[in-house]
Amino acid sequence: MQVDLEIEGATVAGLPRFQQAVFQGRRLQQLAIGLGALAGAGWVLAFFVGLFAPLSLWPALLVNQSAGLLVLVAGLQSAWWVTQWRERAMNPAMLPVEVAAESPPAGWYERLLERISQRWLRLLAQIGAPTLWLGAWALLVVFSINQVWNLALPPAALGFSASVAAALSLLLAFGLLVLERQLAQENVAQWPEAGSLAQLARVAIICLVLSALCLLLGSEASVWPVRLAVLIGLLPGLVAVELLLRAVLSLFSPQREQLEPALLARSFVADMLRWPPQPLLALQHELHNRFGIDLRQIWAFTYMRRAFVPVLAVVALVGWSLTGIHEISLQGRGIYERFGKPVEVFGPGLHAGLPWPLGRVLNVENGVVHELATSVGEAAAPIVAEAAEGPAPATANRLWDASHVNDKSQVIASSRADKQSFQIVNMDVRFVYRIGLTDQAALAATYNSANVPALIRSTASRILVHDFASRTLDGLLGEDRVGLAEEIGRAVQADLEKLDSGVEILATVVEAIHPPAGAANAYHGVQAAQIAAQALISRERGAAAEATNQAQLQASIARDQATASAREINAAAQAADLKFSAEQKAYASAGQAFVLEQYFSQLSQGLTNARLLVLDHRLGGSGNAPTIDLRTFTLPVDPASARKTAQPGAAN
Repeated sequence: MQVDLEIEGATVAGLPRFQQAVFQGRRLQQLAIGLGALAGAGWVLAFFVGLFAPLSLWPALLVNQSAGLLVLVAGLQSAWWVTQWRERAMNPAMLPVEVAAESPPAGWYERLLERISQRWLRLLAQIGAPTLWLGAWALLVVFSINQVWNLALPPAALGFSASVAAALSLLLAFGLLVLERQLAQENVAQWPEAGSLAQLARVAIICLVLSALCLLLGSEASVWPVRLAVLIGLLPGLVAVELLLRAVLSLFSPQREQLEPALLARSFVADMLRWPPQPLLALQHELHNRFGIDLRQIWAFTYMRRAFVPVLAVVALVGWSLTGIHEISLQGRGIYERFGKPVEVFGPGLHAGLPWPLGRVLNVENGVVHELATSVGEAAAPIVAEAAEGPAPATANRLWDASHVNDKSQVIASSRADKQSFQIVNMDVRFVYRIGLTDQAALAATYNSANVPALIRSTASRILVHDFASRTLDGLLGEDRVGLAEEIGRAVQADLEKLDSGVEILATVVEAIHPPAGAANAYHGVQAAQIAAQALISRERGAAAEATNQAQLQASIARDQATASAREINAAAQAADLKFSAEQKAYASAGQAFVLEQYFSQLSQGLTNARLLVLDHRLGGSGNAPTIDLRTFTLPVDPASARKTAQPGAAN
């Protein structure tokens, strides 16, 4: 219970925690200075080590150890502020004496500075030194851990220095353990803050012990000590974040100089470091001490506590029973094992069986097609999407002078100067396979082989060596290449069936064949000559086809023209015959009238473009002949025709 000096009759002389305040403050000050010096030394050493070995675990390890010690230093200093208040309460003469106000400064600049300084001092006085120091320590811990946080540190051998550092860490952890036991056994009436300080001491002890474990077990082949050395910083980091949050929240609590202060450096995370862990009990105490809420008085929580174990048991039983329900995807199958013996092959869908570990299901592929190369490079390059308009990727290079990671060297027979020899050929042979669709194939692929790709690759390598031993380079690059893939696929499938592997070879593809350098150069010449011959043949065939098409075009044009002319002549003759027949029939029926009509028609056609003058005997009247003014007419071409036209009898 906190003491309020403003209450009349409040006495602190008889309280044990006030009587021990001087001794406790001196002890806390000594511990804080010593542990703070150790933390500072660890930071300085981590800084210098980081300059020469930035990818070593030493900087992270030293900083995390220092962070654990600094969290304890923050708690010791926060408790020291409380003991200082108790010491002043025991000796009122130690309280600060108010100083008489001095005369205000004369100048405006001095008055402005005085006003600003008083405002800042008033603000700092309202916040309080304990809050500022606690927030500063917490920020320093979080910042330092963030600087060395790197989960990608490579493992390395630490040597003799790691053993020395581990021994020192364990020695310091033992000293802190003695301190933690002393604080944990303190009477709450004599030292209320001892329990919280003991919890913070456990944080530093755990960091030191885990660091020593990482140093003793670290090696070039072990990755987990390096990862653990970095993850150690999570514990002091979480405690520092909680202390920072408590420091911020304390700003909203009323500050009274006459009220006994409470310890700010209490940690819920550090309170969990006990055995057995009781998070609900710690949360209950925290709510009761902070907000005055006693969960024990609420019947609902009491009922929940009593029913927690039965409900948890029922939930665990139901969850364990649900492990017997298995979901098989559409692209998979499942081999159901009951007491370790395969019983059935499940298809896609939901299936029920005994719960784990009485029954389990092993996943098997269902029709998934794979492609496997006989040889794989050590480091496969990542697949990068190439631009459609850009240059061809390196994987599309099929030239014989380029290196291919998937090529496998084969020894083949060869003849050189009438002597038997051998040559080495690099080939890229790929197999397209899948697990058989039958239940027996699924069982065989699961239980008869531990690694299906390795089995196919080893079988294919043996088949290729045996097959190419009887082939020559000329045949391999010529007629033998057509049936090569089919023969290899049949041989590999036969061996896999003998081994009862359950694998089905769908296709065998000979991606590329790269002969030796000498044979490649010679074969380049053969290919060039063959390409030139094929180009010449194609060129001559094109010229012959062009001449043939041109002759066919000319003959077609002449034939079409002759056919059109004959058709026109025939049509004209038929038209003339029809016209003559028509005129003959018209003359027979009309006689002289038809002849006169034809005469007039021909006359009209002949005089279409001529200038005509029509005369009638009825013009002029009373028997007088018409008068013609010949001045308006030009002389005709033929004078005889003109004279004949001018006669009246001709006009009539």
